[in-house]
Amino acid sequence: MRIRPIDLVDVFVYLVVLGLFIQLLPAVISETFILALLTAILLKLVLELVLRVKKLIIRRVREAQTGTARAINAIALLLVLPGSKFLVLELVALVFGDAVYLGGFFQVTALIIVLMLARGGVRRLFPPAVDAAEAAGDPVGKSHP
Repeated sequence: MRIRPIDLVDVFVYLVVLGLFIQLLPAVISETFILALLTAILLKLVLELVLRVKKLIIRRVREAQTGTARAINAIALLLVLPGSKFLVLELVALVFGDAVYLGGFFQVTALIIVLMLARGGVRRLFPPAVDAAEAAGDPVGKSHP
């Protein structure tokens, strides 16, 4: 697994958003900056996994040949959506214990929505050619004067 520059940008965006939530919501707690950074990294990993699962399920819904298969996949998607928030809460509690607390279900839901919006907004700042060059294995700036 290769770390792309955009992955680092995502972590920093997540760190900023998490820092704002820590500052503005008393229920969201991180005892240190390092723990907030590690939490941002954990959020990046978990949310990437959840996004892949959601995309897989959505593709299966679209490709389903029968109404039953479509309904089963739609139900799976409805379970993944709130389940991902509980997964985030439990993983943070397991990894960081009482040193990091992201609040309850609604705070985590708001956090994840803002994380995804911020991620999407920042990714729109990068021109598509940069992403295509990275995907082709051409680091930006290497082949250009």
